[in-house]
Amino acid sequence: MTAEPPPPGLALPPLVDHHCHGVARADLGPEAFEGFLTESDSPAAPGTTYFDTQLGFAVRRWCPPLLDLDPHCPPDRYLRRRRELGAAEATRRLLRGAGIGTFLVDTGLPGDLTGPQEIAEAGGGTAHEIVRLETLAERVADGSETAGAFLSRLDDAVTGAARDAVGFKSVIGYRYGLDFDPAPPDRGAVRTAAARWLAGRPAGGRLTDPVLLRHLLWSAAGTALPLQLHTGFGDPDLRLHRCDPLLLTDFVRAVRPTGCTLVLLHGYPYHRGAGYLAHAFPHVYADMGLALSHTGVRAEAVLAEMLELAPFGKLLFSTDAYGLPELYVVGARLFTTALTRLLTGWVSEGSWAAGDAARVAALIGADTARRVYGLEPFRP
Repeated sequence: MTAEPPPPGLALPPLVDHHCHGVARADLGPEAFEGFLTESDSPAAPGTTYFDTQLGFAVRRWCPPLLDLDPHCPPDRYLRRRRELGAAEATRRLLRGAGIGTFLVDTGLPGDLTGPQEIAEAGGGTAHEIVRLETLAERVADGSETAGAFLSRLDDAVTGAARDAVGFKSVIGYRYGLDFDPAPPDRGAVRTAAARWLAGRPAGGRLTDPVLLRHLLWSAAGTALPLQLHTGFGDPDLRLHRCDPLLLTDFVRAVRPTGCTLVLLHGYPYHRGAGYLAHAFPHVYADMGLALSHTGVRAEAVLAEMLELAPFGKLLFSTDAYGLPELYVVGARLFTTALTRLLTGWVSEGSWAAGDAARVAALIGADTARRVYGLEPFRP
């Protein structure tokens, strides 16, 4: 199956999905499938379904044709067809139909999920790893008995990860909030925090100590790789008002001398603030992943708001797909459709030149990500 083309008038190169995750290897029952259609950590309310959301409707619009069904087919028919094909074949069809050529995969989530190489093979493209800092630290802690050993091994782990990965990611917004002390913590404070965390940490316990979280950010900043930061909405594990990207302003200023590129993920409903930071600071970039998928037919309005202030060469495409290959399809289709409608409309009214629209579309869809992450240029 091939990707459904965007509306006429704007050609796009194969997309670079600069922030995504693995998908489930196993076949999924209806409840497990629906669980990936929401940021809630609970089942749908009695008498309701997560298919009755903008994202659920978008899945039913864009994904059935890739599985030989009509658009908007009922959810039970879609899930039955998915089971007939099996997880592997459904994943292959959906990923190859998304129009994505390169996947930058955050490998920090738990579960039986496909890795970067499996995503690349199923999608017929290439893939690279984004290392999640908190998961890296937790793995190091599992084999460390003292604070000194933990910090030494953590330094080595960050340096080692930087040799193979194309970027790092932090979920400090989840684990603490974005209103953290922006200054790098001194070594003594880090050692004290490490000793305290290791002493009280249950087996497999998560890292939530703000001193250690800040230490991870500054360790990553010293590697010269891009650093992705979750901002805006997510599951109920975060406090949304503490995930406004504008809370990062002092950290943005403080980290600039290191040369670290910051990439603000998602942003919604604070995406205009993310656009401002990308506008004001040369080392800040922003994306629209997750937001466009969950806003569905309203994605065009959200994308238009991002294009108000952010420089066009500072915006990146992502799906933030997780668990379901359908989310790659939906993220890509909503993005290309919304972008094409916006830009062709501006060309039609004479506000933009056609050549500029094509160039900006290529920047957002692929070229900026290739530059920021040091990827090979696209060769048709």
